[in-house]
Amino acid sequence: MSTTLELTLDLMARNSVTPTDAGCQDVMGQRLQALGFTIESLRYGNVDNLWAKRRGEGPASGIDPSPVVCFAGHTDVVPTGPLEEWRSNPFVPTLRDGVLYGRGAADMKSGLAAMITATEEFVRAHPTHRGTLAFLITSDEEGPSVDGTKRVVETLNARGERIDYCIVGEPSSEQTVGDTIKIGRRGSLSGRLTVHGVQGHVAYPHQAENPVHTLAPALAELTSHTWDGGNEFFQPTSFQISNLNAGTGAPNVIPGELKARFNLRYSPVQTVDALKKIVEDILTKHGVRYTLEWYVSGEPFYTPPGALSAAAVESVQALIGKAPKLSTGGGTSDGRFIAPMGAQVIELGVTNSTIHKVNEGIRIEEIALLHKMYASILRRLLT
Repeated sequence: MSTTLELTLDLMARNSVTPTDAGCQDVMGQRLQALGFTIESLRYGNVDNLWAKRRGEGPASGIDPSPVVCFAGHTDVVPTGPLEEWRSNPFVPTLRDGVLYGRGAADMKSGLAAMITATEEFVRAHPTHRGTLAFLITSDEEGPSVDGTKRVVETLNARGERIDYCIVGEPSSEQTVGDTIKIGRRGSLSGRLTVHGVQGHVAYPHQAENPVHTLAPALAELTSHTWDGGNEFFQPTSFQISNLNAGTGAPNVIPGELKARFNLRYSPVQTVDALKKIVEDILTKHGVRYTLEWYVSGEPFYTPPGALSAAAVESVQALIGKAPKLSTGGGTSDGRFIAPMGAQVIELGVTNSTIHKVNEGIRIEEIALLHKMYASILRRLLT
């Protein structure tokens, strides 16, 4: 059994449902400390974060600390869902027919293990590497994402510390490991809408105001609206209702209010203010009486072709025989907090077809291959 697989099993056996870390960062920190990393535990609220750095051991005159190459990821996992639907205990990692099953197999404890063992291999082979190696690990990626990477980045910015190249270990691949590398993500703008009406008897609608009926025409326009065409790197902006609730439970009562939650995933061709105005103008146009709270959970980011993406593409192509697709699709990731530091950010990890699902699993060979990809990227950037 490879050291990467062994470490994956150790991390997966720890019940680290967000925001719990369950000792995963201690395990990782001990291995990094043995390589000469300085280890810093940053706890904010009930969230554990790990910041670790190793500066290359250059000649007596010193070595330039740049570039700072950082691995980023999270030790927290999503809840298991119905235990009776799992074929095996989600926190007892299980190997069946070449597949590793358990919560966190793909998202993203195999990625964490591959980061660590690739770094161990690289440092032992190149103890006097140039630049600086770093790790930014949180237990708050699957949760509110308030006291995790976001807070660590704020701390680093206050200190004047930087990250030049960041490899996020999220499961980016689609069919085979390395077939897709994320080079950006759309932004996420959410709204909590309350439509105000007047409650009444269904037999006397003239004495009431039905917020469902009031919202319906506006909702039809919002869902059919063409927000933009995206650009060569980003999909068009999309609008989706995630929750819609109204009514008292009685079949003869017109509800007095309707509550809705919606989300806009937007490309850089849009601005938050412009999106808000379009939504509010449509609601006003249709005479909707409403209150609306807005939340921005992530700005869009994009890493143009550069040293990091080149190193990743070359490493993947050398190992699987074809170039990866460069994509900005999917949801948000903690890369949205790191990119504003001026860092080039990519996401490269195992396949994502089972993430957040019951019986989450990945093929064992993916873990070993991801280890090789990470080690190759480090060699290309730091030797």
